[in-house]
Amino acid sequence: MAVSRQLDAWTGEFGAEYLDRNSDVSDERVNLAAKALASVLAHCSPPPRSILEVGANIGVNLMALARVTDAALFGIEPFAQAHDRMVALVGKRLAGSAVAQAQSIPHADASMDLVFTSGVLIHVAPQDLPAAMTEVHRVARRYIMCSEYFAKQPESIRYRGEEGLLFKRDFGRLYLELFPALTPVAQGFCWSVTTPYDDTTWWLFEKPAA
Repeated sequence: MAVSRQLDAWTGEFGAEYLDRNSDVSDERVNLAAKALASVLAHCSPPPRSILEVGANIGVNLMALARVTDAALFGIEPFAQAHDRMVALVGKRLAGSAVAQAQSIPHADASMDLVFTSGVLIHVAPQDLPAAMTEVHRVARRYIMCSEYFAKQPESIRYRGEEGLLFKRDFGRLYLELFPALTPVAQGFCWSVTTPYDDTTWWLFEKPAA
């Protein structure tokens, strides 16, 4: 698969600078993430036994999930430097990982109970979004979750002086447009004051039984 401008940036010097700015793995940050993710998992019945994060970066969300669920945890991350830190930080709770991008997830169809992104789809160019979301949908057995910046209409935001690296839209609506059989289960807001995330909107969907 061709490397997009966005992927080239996030797996190069731009991505390395992001890692330097976002390297906090303190107990406080992980505990805040755990509380936020537990509130999402509370809507899953039965709870997922396998969870894949697409674009896991250094693994803060996976570290948090390890504190609130016994599910097998998996992560993929396109930036090798971030992936290696994720493997070291999550440790034995990581059931599997790969250096891979959202548009080409190295897992079988319907192999994960829950597949999610957090601050990842916002960095995928609009023309590449359907491919990324189709891969998430393909791999998910039951639940899909995403937590991203929201805007009623798609818009591109200048980010760190760069154009074309950050996009906002109604990602939940786009999931339903692409996959009408999905059932919305829950949605909410992550407030930067009480979570380790920026102000983002999250959506949880359930796939129909196979």
